[in-house]
Amino acid sequence: MAKIKNGDLVQVISGPRQDRGGDRGKQGKVISVQGDRVVVEGINLATKHVKVGQTQRGTKTGGIEHVEAPIHISNVALVNPDTKAPARVGAEIGKDGKKTRVFKASRYAAKAEKPKAAAKKTTAKKAESAEVETTEAETAAPAAE
Repeated sequence: MAKIKNGDLVQVISGPRQDRGGDRGKQGKVISVQGDRVVVEGINLATKHVKVGQTQRGTKTGGIEHVEAPIHISNVALVNPDTKAPARVGAEIGKDGKKTRVFKASRYAAKAEKPKAAAKKTTAKKAESAEVETTEAETAAPAAE
């Protein structure tokens, strides 16, 4: 069972300190796991030079981009949501026979956060009903005077 999965909140535990331009101590969500390496949101940014091009609409593309580079899995630690501090993780077999990840210090079950789906769009009916309620309230206020 993998100790770090997509959607986990992790903290960089090795490398140069932040005051020296490093990422040690920074926290971020795991974007992807690639074997023994993980890509963490906002961590280990690499500068990528992209050739200037043009889309079909005529807008310019390219330039200098910053992309997250993979970091070795041993250099990050899973963050305990209770203490907001990095913690060691182990596996425990539950009463139902399923293996779950637990934090070793607190024995609290570690759950990977699901990536949030796109925000639900408000339907036209909801928007219209909200507008109708506000206009009814505005028209009722002058009548009360």
